[in-house]
Amino acid sequence: MPKRSLAALLAGLACAACTGNVHYVELVNTAPSSVVAFAVAPAGSGDFRDVPLGKAPLQGGGVSTTIAVRDDGDCLRDFRSTFADGRTLLQRGFDVCRNRSDHLGRYLR
Repeated sequence: MPKRSLAALLAGLACAACTGNVHYVELVNTAPSSVVAFAVAPAGSGDFRDVPLGKAPLQGGGVSTTIAVRDDGDCLRDFRSTFADGRTLLQRGFDVCRNRSDHLGRYLR
């Protein structure tokens, strides 16, 4: 029985290593408009993937949510935020390994 437990544990560890690390980034919407869509791509690829924000848009004024970004061996990501007022914010080269939060209103012009 202990051999089976050890084998199961080692298989689980090997599987966890295959998936890579996950980085968590807190999105803080400090802009006045709500974020209605958010997408992430490997830096420079243009291959954006939508990230679910929950059941409702991310309201402006400091409301936040946390997203998970899978580590594919590179820490840099491009973020695309779409706001309810029609504006789109594209952030290139966001380092998910070093930065734990992104305050969207700082970059929106």
